[in-house]
Amino acid sequence: MHRPRNLDWKRAAALLYGDWGTSKAYVIGLAFVAASYGALPIIVCVCLLTAAVGYNYIVICKHFPDGGGVYSAARDQSRVLAAIGALLLVANFSVTAALSGWAAMSYFGVPSHWIPWANACTILVVGGINYFGPKHTGNFAGGLAIPMVVVVLFIIGMSVPHLSTQNLEVWHQGFTKNWLAFTGVILALSGVEAIANLTGVMKLDPHSSHDQPRVTETSRKAILPVAGEVVFGTIFLGWAMLSLPRSKAPELQSRWEDMIRYLGEEYGRLAFGNDFAAIFGIVTGIVIGLLLLSAVNTAIGALIGLSYMMARDGEMPRSFTRLNLHGVPWIPLGIAAGLPFAVAVLAPNMEILAGLYAIGVVGAITVNLGSCTLNRRLPLAWYERGFMAVTFVVLLAVELTIARTKNDALFFACCVVGVGMALRAWSQKRAGLRTLTVSEKLAAHVAPELPPDFHINLGTGQSILVAARGLTPVLRFALEEARLRQGPLYVLYVKELAVTLPGPLEAAERPKWQQDAEAAKIMYSMLELGAQHNVQVIPLYTVSENPAATVLDLAATLGIDFLILGARHRRTLAQLFKGDVANRVAKDLPENIQLIIYS
Repeated sequence: MHRPRNLDWKRAAALLYGDWGTSKAYVIGLAFVAASYGALPIIVCVCLLTAAVGYNYIVICKHFPDGGGVYSAARDQSRVLAAIGALLLVANFSVTAALSGWAAMSYFGVPSHWIPWANACTILVVGGINYFGPKHTGNFAGGLAIPMVVVVLFIIGMSVPHLSTQNLEVWHQGFTKNWLAFTGVILALSGVEAIANLTGVMKLDPHSSHDQPRVTETSRKAILPVAGEVVFGTIFLGWAMLSLPRSKAPELQSRWEDMIRYLGEEYGRLAFGNDFAAIFGIVTGIVIGLLLLSAVNTAIGALIGLSYMMARDGEMPRSFTRLNLHGVPWIPLGIAAGLPFAVAVLAPNMEILAGLYAIGVVGAITVNLGSCTLNRRLPLAWYERGFMAVTFVVLLAVELTIARTKNDALFFACCVVGVGMALRAWSQKRAGLRTLTVSEKLAAHVAPELPPDFHINLGTGQSILVAARGLTPVLRFALEEARLRQGPLYVLYVKELAVTLPGPLEAAERPKWQQDAEAAKIMYSMLELGAQHNVQVIPLYTVSENPAATVLDLAATLGIDFLILGARHRRTLAQLFKGDVANRVAKDLPENIQLIIYS
């Protein structure tokens, strides 16, 4: 049931850049349409929010190696909330694929009346490519990301001599209008949910396994460079757009859909002449158009991963988990290609798609961050939880604003969530599942909550150190544990020396347990019993002024797995719990060594 983990950080970054990196292709144009020459502060704010979301998703991917999207995060709080968040993602990815494909056709220069069907056919082709899995599609995305970065850097380099603050305007329309403009260009958040859902196919970090997966290094390396390019590239391109003369305002208004290509043409003309501008404009259109197709690919891949995860968790039919020869689930592949195809055919223009887009991605990210913030079982540092809470509040305000001001987007999201929840209920009914509401106390008896790292620690070769002052039952217990775990048993006898000597103990003759009658009785008996039961017994004998420190030092030095301390009877056990030796051992013992008190 495990999907193959063959997606390294380079391919993951390429897939992420295919969606996230293309946002600048229409974000800066939308910002100019919304605020004209006062768009730069809005672009900067969107980029800062984008950087904040990127940081939060690095944290999320660290704690959700089997899929760090909204479904995984919200599932710990509520399965219904997780399903709603996942369906918001379905709406988001469907519109992302259709919107990116439409923009790609615009950059390629396809006639407007052919764009809907050209876009729909392209989506089907990209869906067919995903038949071979994310490793191969990651190679496709990687080959497109590099030229895009080169084009962006070249445009920025040509625009540097012409950057100016002369045309920039400060906010003068009031907070409400600026806030509405900000929420209208929030499309730069696209991509992070897609890559978070792909952690389930990322290559594992060193020293991790499928049973205890970690993709912290892989996800961090994938997100950081892409986030940096998106933030700084968008800001500089926005500044370059606003540095053009005001006489270019009508052209900027009409070319918002392919703004980067227009900037390449204009600054190419200023730097190298008209011929270069024409050629560079064509090259820019092809490069950005191909990368927009990569965004279609990323969205389809994320839809596949999300559908598979929900099916594996029982939220969708189990038939969704059937894989082809390349490890791709069949039915989710069909859904991932079919839904964007339908949206592309039915949407009349790109502006409608842009309006439908934001409510899904912002809603999903909001649910994800809110669920992680409120999940006390998630081991987050205080600053991580605090920063995540602030980001959640901002995104919640954005989502409510979109729902209030864009009724068509709200209707679209409600349709997707409503149909999805109906399908969920139907599939669970077919599977014989029923939803019951019970008290928390009863639920704890049926399905007790366990810590995330709860697992049976029973392996071969685990070493045990037992400290005893006589032939007590604790030695028999330690011998049984050593035989069960097939590991060595260290028997320690500490002879306490409560006198002050003029020099260190190391200067005296090294003590031997054979010369101590009480210690010899214990060691000979344990060696004989160990030979009888095929247990390796290793005697340890020392003289110490501080028995607790000696036990701790030997436990850490030998790298043992279990430390066993014993007591003769209950009264002694109580004294052991209250005494200095047991308290200090329990306080200073390393976390990887388990302490057992036997009586």
